[in-house]
Amino acid sequence: MPARPRAGVWRQLLKRRLAVLGLAIVAIVVAGAILAPWLTGYDPNEQMFDGLTLEGAPLPPDAKFWLGTDLLGRDLLTRILYGARTSLIIGIVANGVALLIGTLVGVTAGYFRGWIGSVLMRFTDLMMAFPALLLAICLAAVFQPSLWIVAMVIALVNWVQTARVIYTETSSLSEREFIDAERTIGAGAPRILFRHILPHLLPTIIVWGTLGISTTVLLEATLSYLGIGVQPPTASWGNIIFENQTYFQAAPWLVFLPGAAILALALAFNLIGDALRDILDPTQRGRV
Repeated sequence: MPARPRAGVWRQLLKRRLAVLGLAIVAIVVAGAILAPWLTGYDPNEQMFDGLTLEGAPLPPDAKFWLGTDLLGRDLLTRILYGARTSLIIGIVANGVALLIGTLVGVTAGYFRGWIGSVLMRFTDLMMAFPALLLAICLAAVFQPSLWIVAMVIALVNWVQTARVIYTETSSLSEREFIDAERTIGAGAPRILFRHILPHLLPTIIVWGTLGISTTVLLEATLSYLGIGVQPPTASWGNIIFENQTYFQAAPWLVFLPGAAILALALAFNLIGDALRDILDPTQRGRV
């Protein structure tokens, strides 16, 4: 598939309403995460004396606390904005590492094939046999949970889908006539891989990289909710829900607002990824 100019892809992306909606949501979340210290005057871990009612319950949204306070009297808006930082950092880092591992394994197995490809793909199949959440829970229980450890744990369970897709495309490309011609004139594996195969894989890598962020965000929130992800007092959308779930009936905004943020960000990256898939490879339109 011939490469499309970046400007052309961007113009086509902006013509799709759902993709524009996704871009807008991502832009809002990124801006909120970066500008968090200036958008709110509170520390995310500051427990304020006037942040609870006389009975010790969280405050509802008002003029001072726009989204109310949590069970410890901390400003919920501040916690959500700083939680966006956690989700974006883990989403980008974990997905980037997973994409790198998956691409390396898929390209190596698809190009060299033989016993190398068999070993790598059987290992990939073995990893796919384990439920991703269960494997992530096991790995998170072994290591001391922290932001970077959680990112690495998620990367170690999310690379297999990318590896399988890249393997299939690399195997197909390796049998094309222009690759045989390169081998005939004596081109080595590094030249073929970096000059011919990887450029053709770039659209697939971009699409899976975008779609993978939504999966990573959801998995990070799940791990944090279960208590084996990012640990308090570091703000994470998942642990905000976990900490405040006992007030679900009395103060539903404490659970609904961070939950809505998780769903909105995951949906946004899915919308962008779907649009990029249709633009970069129309033959895959409508497929997962």
